[in-house]
Amino acid sequence: MDIKLLAVVAALTLVIYAPPSQAKPISLVERCYCRSTVNSLPRGYIRELRFIHTPNCPFQVIAKLKTNKEVCVNPEIRWLKQYLKNAIHKMKKSKQGK
Repeated sequence: MDIKLLAVVAALTLVIYAPPSQAKPISLVERCYCRSTVNSLPRGYIRELRFIHTPNCPFQVIAKLKTNKEVCVNPEIRWLKQYLKNAIHKMKKSKQGK
Protein backbone atom coordinates (compact mmCIF):
# COMPACT_ATOMS: atom_id res chain seq x y z
CA MET A 1 0.00 0.00 0.00
CA ASP A 2 1.24 3.48 -0.82
CA ILE A 3 2.44 5.58 2.15
CA LYS A 4 0.35 8.60 1.08
CA LEU A 5 -2.82 6.52 0.89
CA LEU A 6 -2.08 5.02 4.31
CA ALA A 7 -1.58 8.50 5.77
CA VAL A 8 -4.89 9.71 4.31
CA VAL A 9 -6.77 6.69 5.66
CA ALA A 10 -5.19 7.17 9.10
CA ALA A 11 -6.12 10.88 9.13
CA LEU A 12 -9.71 10.16 8.08
CA THR A 13 -10.02 7.48 10.75
CA LEU A 14 -8.75 9.91 13.37
CA VAL A 15 -11.22 12.61 12.28
CA ILE A 16 -14.18 10.22 12.19
CA TYR A 17 -13.54 8.61 15.58
CA ALA A 18 -12.18 11.60 17.52
CA PRO A 19 -14.59 13.01 20.14
CA PRO A 20 -16.25 16.24 19.02
CA SER A 21 -14.95 19.43 20.59
CA GLN A 22 -17.38 21.71 22.45
CA ALA A 23 -15.18 24.77 22.10
CA LYS A 24 -15.97 27.39 19.49
CA PRO A 25 -13.25 28.59 17.15
CA ILE A 26 -11.55 31.75 18.37
CA SER A 27 -12.80 33.70 15.36
CA LEU A 28 -16.43 33.04 16.39
CA VAL A 29 -15.87 33.79 20.08
CA GLU A 30 -14.31 37.20 19.48
CA ARG A 31 -16.69 38.29 16.73
CA CYS A 32 -19.20 41.00 17.57
CA TYR A 33 -22.86 40.36 16.79
CA CYS A 34 -23.37 43.82 15.32
CA ARG A 35 -21.01 44.68 12.48
CA SER A 36 -23.17 47.52 11.19
CA THR A 37 -26.00 49.52 12.74
CA VAL A 38 -29.16 51.26 11.62
CA ASN A 39 -29.18 54.96 12.42
CA SER A 40 -32.87 55.66 11.94
CA LEU A 41 -35.55 53.23 13.04
CA PRO A 42 -39.02 54.31 14.17
CA ARG A 43 -40.01 52.90 17.57
CA GLY A 44 -43.29 51.62 16.12
CA TYR A 45 -41.45 49.02 14.02
CA ILE A 46 -39.86 47.35 17.05
CA ARG A 47 -41.31 44.33 18.85
CA GLU A 48 -38.49 43.88 21.40
CA LEU A 49 -35.02 45.13 22.25
CA ARG A 50 -32.05 43.10 23.37
CA PHE A 51 -28.84 44.51 24.80
CA ILE A 52 -25.45 42.82 24.53
CA HIS A 53 -22.28 43.94 26.24
CA THR A 54 -19.18 41.79 25.87
CA PRO A 55 -15.55 42.53 26.74
CA ASN A 56 -14.45 42.45 23.09
CA CYS A 57 -17.28 44.52 21.60
CA PRO A 58 -18.93 47.88 22.27
CA PHE A 59 -22.46 48.11 23.71
CA GLN A 60 -24.78 46.53 21.15
CA VAL A 61 -28.54 46.93 20.74
CA ILE A 62 -30.48 44.38 18.70
CA ALA A 63 -34.04 45.20 17.75
CA LYS A 64 -36.47 42.48 16.73
CA LEU A 65 -38.91 44.06 14.33
CA LYS A 66 -42.60 43.24 13.94
CA THR A 67 -41.61 41.41 10.75
CA ASN A 68 -39.38 39.10 12.90
CA LYS A 69 -36.26 40.53 11.29
CA GLU A 70 -33.39 41.45 13.64
CA VAL A 71 -31.35 44.60 13.09
CA CYS A 72 -28.61 46.26 15.08
CA VAL A 73 -29.52 49.74 16.21
CA ASN A 74 -27.06 52.55 16.85
CA PRO A 75 -27.12 53.04 20.66
CA GLU A 76 -26.63 56.80 20.13
CA ILE A 77 -30.12 57.34 18.64
CA ARG A 78 -31.92 59.99 20.69
CA TRP A 79 -35.08 57.98 21.50
CA LEU A 80 -33.01 54.93 22.48
CA LYS A 81 -30.86 57.01 24.85
CA GLN A 82 -34.03 58.39 26.46
CA TYR A 83 -35.51 54.88 26.69
CA LEU A 84 -32.40 53.60 28.49
CA LYS A 85 -32.33 56.61 30.82
CA ASN A 86 -36.01 56.02 31.75
CA ALA A 87 -35.43 52.29 32.30
CA ILE A 88 -32.47 52.96 34.62
CA HIS A 89 -34.50 55.57 36.51
CA LYS A 90 -37.37 53.07 36.99
CA MET A 91 -34.96 50.40 38.23
CA LYS A 92 -33.42 52.78 40.77
CA LYS A 93 -36.86 53.92 41.90
CA SER A 94 -38.10 50.35 42.42
CA LYS A 95 -34.97 49.45 44.43
CA GLN A 96 -35.49 52.45 46.70
CA GLY A 97 -39.12 51.49 47.32
CA LYS A 98 -38.20 48.03 48.65
